[in-house]
Amino acid sequence: MTLLALAVAGRGIVEPNTPVVHADDEGFLRGRAAFETTRVYAGRPFRLERHLERLAESAARLGLTVPPRLDQLAAGALRAVGPVDAFLRIYVTPGREGRGEPEALALVGDLPAELEELRERGVALAGVPVGIDPPWLLGGVKSTSYAVNMVAVDEAKRRGADDAVFLARDGIVLEGPTTNVWWRRGDTLHTPSLELGVLAGVTRDVVSEEAPSLGYGVEQGTYRLAELLAADEAFTSSSVREVMPVVQIDGRRIGDGNPGPAARALQQALRALT
Repeated sequence: MTLLALAVAGRGIVEPNTPVVHADDEGFLRGRAAFETTRVYAGRPFRLERHLERLAESAARLGLTVPPRLDQLAAGALRAVGPVDAFLRIYVTPGREGRGEPEALALVGDLPAELEELRERGVALAGVPVGIDPPWLLGGVKSTSYAVNMVAVDEAKRRGADDAVFLARDGIVLEGPTTNVWWRRGDTLHTPSLELGVLAGVTRDVVSEEAPSLGYGVEQGTYRLAELLAADEAFTSSSVREVMPVVQIDGRRIGDGNPGPAARALQQALRALT
């Protein structure tokens, strides 16, 4: 990732390589911070208001105070780079330990170069057990405590896959490290229920909203890995990757092993909205 612009609450735009987080910031010391990421199309962030609402929800769960005017902070970072396709990420931390003065950052970065190549061929996932009975204490919170998520991606790649899918006890499907997980059986799309503690993804909402107009029903529930493996097709959804076809899980082909029609149609519907 190349950092294109950086804005800091109370300071405005700073040079991207400038150090801006103190060593005693609780976000660094303990991973006690919240963040949101959204895709930017020609300089315009997609559904930023909803992302800021979710950021406030995560911050409340973590006991953080959200600094005011985060929308203006984000707008400043975006103005600094102009009408580009990129991603926008906003962080809120408690600030320096014991001082009680929250910090906020907004950064703009370039998109992964391989996204469209991956979408064309579809990705392979590896099931990674997390050993929990859902929902867990911080289920649905988008915090910077991402060590488990990143180690899961490393484990998936060690096993020859592109990404991971988290499995709770008894093989219950949860979500990916940075994605929501979907699959299709016939004309019905299935995805794990929010009651399991998975993140209420903004792109997940788009899929739910657009699916009926494309002829697909949507069902949420508690599903085991065997049900996902028996799907006609599968895909993930996220702000940066958008709708990403899944063609293999744990070395087993999903459907005919190619990106499926629902993923293609939903990706087109998402792009039409943007």
